[in-house]
Amino acid sequence: MINNRNLIILKNNDTLNYQEFSFKCCIGTKGLSLNKAEGDKKTPIGIFKLGNLFYRKDKINLPMTKLKCIPITKKMGWCNNPNDNKNYNRLVKINKSIKYEVLFRKDYKYNYFIPIMYNSKKVKPYKGSAIFIHLTNNYNPTLGCIALDIKDFKILIKIINKNTKIKIS
Repeated sequence: MINNRNLIILKNNDTLNYQEFSFKCCIGTKGLSLNKAEGDKKTPIGIFKLGNLFYRKDKINLPMTKLKCIPITKKMGWCNNPNDNKNYNRLVKINKSIKYEVLFRKDYKYNYFIPIMYNSKKVKPYKGSAIFIHLTNNYNPTLGCIALDIKDFKILIKIINKNTKIKIS
């Protein structure tokens, strides 16, 4: 059974609710999907665990959180090649043989991010990769992630913990 006190709930595609908090957010350009596919610009529907908090220590300070914090380095990527059975939808060390999402970005979007553990246990090719909660400053739709402004993101990471899940419906 899921403890609703430890469940982030996506409401109306533009609000995340957690306990008594409500945060404005944005989701994938093409909305939600039960049948997420790589590159479809949809946010997957379901209840998912959250991963560790990744952050850019060269741009921001270590946040206050109960989550395990991992500094993002220039050598980190997230494999988004569905034909790479070993690495697909996983954190990888960048090399020329791996197709990946850049984590050490020039913009601010991944200064903080938390992987949503979608398609992560028994990874299925072409079912989607690199689904994160990350930052936005304009609430434009994402490529499938959920994005919050930095003020709300910092509040959220202070109040959630490693057992918090997200319900996207």
